[in-house]
Amino acid sequence: MATLAFSFFFLLISFFSSSSEAGSVGVNYGRLANDLPTPAKVVELLKSQGLSRVKLYDTDATVLTAFANSGIKVTVAMPNELLSNAAADQSFTDAWVNDNISKYYPATQIEAVAVGNEVFVDPNNTTKFLVEAMKNVLASLTKYNLNTNIKISSPIALSALQSSFPASSGSFKAELVEPVIKPMLDLLRQTGSPLMVNAYPFFAYSANADKISLDYALFKENAGVVDSGNGLKYTNLFDAQIDAVFAAMSALQYNDVKITVSETGWPSAGDSNEIGAGPENAAAYNGNLVRRVLGQNGTPLKPSESVDVFLFALFNENQKTGPTSEKNYGLFYPNEKKVYDIPLTAEGVKNVPSSGVGKNQVPASGDVSTTSHQGQTWCVANGGSSEKKLQNGLNYACGEGGADCTPIQPNATCYNPNTLEAHASYAFNSYYQKKARAAGTCDFGGTAYVVTQPPSKYFYHQLSFFQFEES
Repeated sequence: MATLAFSFFFLLISFFSSSSEAGSVGVNYGRLANDLPTPAKVVELLKSQGLSRVKLYDTDATVLTAFANSGIKVTVAMPNELLSNAAADQSFTDAWVNDNISKYYPATQIEAVAVGNEVFVDPNNTTKFLVEAMKNVLASLTKYNLNTNIKISSPIALSALQSSFPASSGSFKAELVEPVIKPMLDLLRQTGSPLMVNAYPFFAYSANADKISLDYALFKENAGVVDSGNGLKYTNLFDAQIDAVFAAMSALQYNDVKITVSETGWPSAGDSNEIGAGPENAAAYNGNLVRRVLGQNGTPLKPSESVDVFLFALFNENQKTGPTSEKNYGLFYPNEKKVYDIPLTAEGVKNVPSSGVGKNQVPASGDVSTTSHQGQTWCVANGGSSEKKLQNGLNYACGEGGADCTPIQPNATCYNPNTLEAHASYAFNSYYQKKARAAGTCDFGGTAYVVTQPPSKYFYHQLSFFQFEES
């Protein structure tokens, strides 16, 4: 992701778990949206889902106060725009730590500080400030006797690597090694902190869909890839990306520094050129990632070391800039409804077979059909859209768009459930099928998306009359 920013998943284990424990899965709580629930409601949502670890992108007072006495461990962040001041003057970091950490700790269980985010690709050229800023933050934590309980790190993007394929060839960009990578890794080693890495197999797959198997990217069954350098076999792209970073650190003699995946995820919607974006693939990636992290201890290169992961993100964020995918990484809509349903706890993973992970389950309402309909697609309303946008989309579909909306009129066969989302889903799909499921015909101003499982039983019998012919 850019410099901006699982019912979940968890074993109550240390953020920096030992090699004998399984990894943990947390979630990034970004707030670049104007329709999110209050922080207090977010805390209740996370607690209701069994979430015990969250990562923030700042130190907002309302958010940190809301997490007090919640039992949820929190990673906070010093934004990139503060790095120059933090590097120049320890009195600045003293004041920052006092105002943003010690004021809330220990009631709010702050466990780590992310100093900057993807600094090496920051257009404001803040790389030169990073190491000194981290040193000053550490000195300030030490001054307030917080350094033994609160770790420091700085999330890096995979673009910091000069080489990442095969994984055994992993190396950092030469221009970063001496001025920043080595001194940063020295600091992490000194404090027992992990290197935070933002890893997105989606980006690699979307840009190389002709070369990378989708099953390989989604942790599904596949032939695997043998690393020509070390002979190790990789069955998923995530492990290969993480081992490329391990190899890069090992090449610099820092193979004792652990890795925490500070961001990873898969978008449930994207632009036409964002190959692979969609709710079914997002459910498959995130669901299988949970299974992988909670069910085994390491990567092929580091089999005895567990991997801790923070999923991106908690909510879809409507004010993020960039392509459509940037707004659609959330596990939840702002109304707190799930974007898709996957097993999210260790217990849930045990009870659901892996073949079930990845099936799209985004009903407007009602139950999801378990009948196989391979090759067929439907268009459904995005439940996280505003009522105004959904109504505009419905009006267009039933008016100028020429969709058959007779069945959703009062007393007609598909009038119930009488909700805007259900009616919009019916109308959107009617239009989509009428247009032979052509690209771009399931959008309606960003309020709809394509699914590959029947959306719900309440209108499945109607859809079956007109959508099964192949384009």
